[in-house]
Amino acid sequence: MAILETTYAGLKLKNPIIISSSGLTDSVAKNQKLAEAGAGAIVLKSLFEEQIMMEADWMGDPNMYPEGSDYLVGYIREHKLGEYLNLIKESKKVCEIPIIASINCYQDADWIDFAKQIEEAGADALEVNILALQTEVHYAYGSFEQRHIDILRHIKKTIKIPVIMKLGDNLTNPIALIDQLYANGAAAVVLFNRFYQPDINIEKLTQVSGNVFSNEADLAKTLRWIGIASASVRNLDYAASGGIHSPEGVVKAILAGASAVEICSVIYQNSYSVIPEYTRFLNLWMERKGMRSISQFKGILNVSDPKGVNTFERTQFLRYFSSRE
Repeated sequence: MAILETTYAGLKLKNPIIISSSGLTDSVAKNQKLAEAGAGAIVLKSLFEEQIMMEADWMGDPNMYPEGSDYLVGYIREHKLGEYLNLIKESKKVCEIPIIASINCYQDADWIDFAKQIEEAGADALEVNILALQTEVHYAYGSFEQRHIDILRHIKKTIKIPVIMKLGDNLTNPIALIDQLYANGAAAVVLFNRFYQPDINIEKLTQVSGNVFSNEADLAKTLRWIGIASASVRNLDYAASGGIHSPEGVVKAILAGASAVEICSVIYQNSYSVIPEYTRFLNLWMERKGMRSISQFKGILNVSDPKGVNTFERTQFLRYFSSRE
């Protein structure tokens, strides 16, 4: 039997299948079922900074006397945070796999100090998600990337558990940012977060939501950047997120350099049964290829020469399109 254990962000996982932050992981009962189905780790549904701030602002009536308004705003924040801490504690009681908390934030705010309470509640790691489009006309180049670094530094001063940074794909140079995140204490990086997908109804002339699920074509982008990043910034763990819709996708991600994969859409579209299906396939593939452990083939197909990747990509582009009429 092949050994499916892997190390990710300093955590020992029985297999590389991580359930990503979503509605799938927002209750103790769901998390227990995922663990029983064979997941290697679970990322709890994100605590959204915007959600807390908006609800607090809506309830904090400016016409109310200041002390009362401040009290209500504080109460809402503590209530939301309290619910999240309870989700961590109760999930840890019924799941014998790593439970990773998740914060979705956009500024280096004081409330990030709540990370200490997340640690005390028993979370094994913290995944930080800074997802935002940069659309300002007078934008200071690099400020979005610097925000990632500042938030990471702030959190690292607060907690000792591993901090994982989940990145969007709207970065000019992910490699430079990943290198700085590693230098500032990140234990792992997830590539990539999924943006809200807009669409347009041409009959009703309205904006509508596009497909909420990823698809298998999304994996190519993830494989490219994990392949480059794992060769350029080696002393960091990577997880592939987006486009894992088959067990073969798990193998591809590890070959590119990932230690683990985060899955979500495929479970929504199918069921928890994909977890044992994926681990069974991985085990059979490893045995067929004579691989005894994940470390034997992790990253063997990443970019061997990161400095020459642009030349390689441009050459392949030329070859592909020049041969098509």
